[in-house]
Amino acid sequence: MSIKVVLVDDHEMVRMGLSSYLDIQTDIEVVGEAASGEEGVKLVKELKPDVVVMDLVMKGMGGVEATRQICQLADAPQVIVLTSFMDDDMVYPVIEAGALSYLLKTTKGREIAAAIRAAGRGDSVLEAEVTGKVLSKMRRAPQKLPHDALTAREIEVLRLIAEGKTNHEIAAELAIAVKTVKTHITNIFAKLEVGDRTQAAVYVHRNGPL
Repeated sequence: MSIKVVLVDDHEMVRMGLSSYLDIQTDIEVVGEAASGEEGVKLVKELKPDVVVMDLVMKGMGGVEATRQICQLADAPQVIVLTSFMDDDMVYPVIEAGALSYLLKTTKGREIAAAIRAAGRGDSVLEAEVTGKVLSKMRRAPQKLPHDALTAREIEVLRLIAEGKTNHEIAAELAIAVKTVKTHITNIFAKLEVGDRTQAAVYVHRNGPL
């Protein structure tokens, strides 16, 4: 069965050239072409392709927003970005929007066809520079820990729990009601995924100082 493809690019010559090459592939069928992001989203909803080949810079809705809308559909197709741009403000947003693969327009036809086949299997194909950018960003991204979700007040309560303070002692020290302390503790336990004060105290000692 052929892989159904929709091409989204505002340059007619690009669409014509790519469509002509893909038409000679026995396992790939171009079922639609769009000259804008808006038109691309509409075609995807109508034609339900397996793969979308998406340009990024277009008049009106760009490729990032079109990719986001397409990837949010129920039975969403895989999206392959095919662009001339490697800017960080293009690469990261479209990958985060759900694009599976990222290729440059200098990529050979046979490599684009191979990426479409890979997308049909759910496999990603990225330009080497894009892979480097993504990995670099992942290395720079700070690791999120459970206590990052705590409010400033919950952090204060957690520190006092770790010191062995009772609810009444915590209430007195922070000048809040005991009932409020209990509410904070319930929230803290849920966010840290701990079951009691001892586990909360152990968490602080393992991850402190908070």
